[in-house]
Amino acid sequence: MFNTSPRLASRRIFLGSLACSAGLLSTSSWAQSPRANAASPSVLQIVDMSDSQIDVSKDFLVGARAAWQDLNSRGGVRGKAIKHVVLEVDGSAPSLRSAVDALKAMPECLAVVGSTGHRAATQLATLLQREVAEVAHVAPWLHSQPPEGQDTTFGIFATRQEQISHAVKSLSIMGVTEVGAVFASAAERTSYQADLEQAAASLKLKLRTYVPSNGLQALANELRPDSPRILIFLGGTPELLQFSQGIEKQAAQRYIVAMSDVNLQVLQQLGVSRFTPVIATQAVPPVNGNQPIVRNYRETLNRLYDEPPTPQSLAGYLSARYAQEVLGNLDGALNRANTLQAFARRLPVDLGGFRINPDPRRITPAFVTQSMVAADGRLVG
Repeated sequence: MFNTSPRLASRRIFLGSLACSAGLLSTSSWAQSPRANAASPSVLQIVDMSDSQIDVSKDFLVGARAAWQDLNSRGGVRGKAIKHVVLEVDGSAPSLRSAVDALKAMPECLAVVGSTGHRAATQLATLLQREVAEVAHVAPWLHSQPPEGQDTTFGIFATRQEQISHAVKSLSIMGVTEVGAVFASAAERTSYQADLEQAAASLKLKLRTYVPSNGLQALANELRPDSPRILIFLGGTPELLQFSQGIEKQAAQRYIVAMSDVNLQVLQQLGVSRFTPVIATQAVPPVNGNQPIVRNYRETLNRLYDEPPTPQSLAGYLSARYAQEVLGNLDGALNRANTLQAFARRLPVDLGGFRINPDPRRITPAFVTQSMVAADGRLVG
């Protein structure tokens, strides 16, 4: 186990206690009689609240809840409120199996929307395709294209390969000729090394690879003076915090480029190395942006929740808004079969400046931006 900051540990204990007190199954706060509940169309969101995923999942869920509550306050879809059902899992195979079994007992469920984090969403894509193929799996927090034959998952966010390509390309434009690749664990290396090597080779960048054997802080301490100044980090927020604590002990300034699972707001609160700016490649627009959808997100979040805007909660909001857009335009009755058929058309959608092309053969690039926690702690972008 890595050494986690006491403040981060406390935050996780608090968030975990909230999850446990809420129970594994929860719904939106608007009340209905049992008879109305039985007939109400619903969507199911499955969220991984394990220690390694809660920083992403908690924020993603807040954004999704805000979007569904806002929709229902405006009359729902065709005058029907959409019940937002949340199943919290711990990322294990048995918990995911229980979630799929629960879905099988929900004939009123139109789609599974916004499953998160990445590993749980990946496993769910396979389980749902195999066992509940008549249900659309919509806008999961998924960093890879579903394998060939998985045609009921409709992703909207940039894949890890697209994020890596964007990050590496931005570095090559800056004149960088060598970068380091820091993998939080052997699992990340197995998952993403090929994508990273391909992106670096296409831009003629030299790549040095680092994998911890005695922890990420020790790995940071072992960096030599001639190690690359720019390091691409593949891992989550707690792993990056640990790595940055090791970087703190080195006088040489380095830049860390992380991916979209890193929560910059948490890093900003906890403090990262004063020598090491952290840049996060995001699959959503900047949360302080001026796009209509981002302004709507900030207004809705401010009205319904006492939570600061984050890229992860914006992603949850966008996942729900995409589902709502398709549901609002489907042909025929509001049921599971017609819902799947509507998503299967894979039509491009513009959500107020956030353009979505859910076709896996898409020729238009996915949405990718970057934000940074500067060495003085300011959040930029």
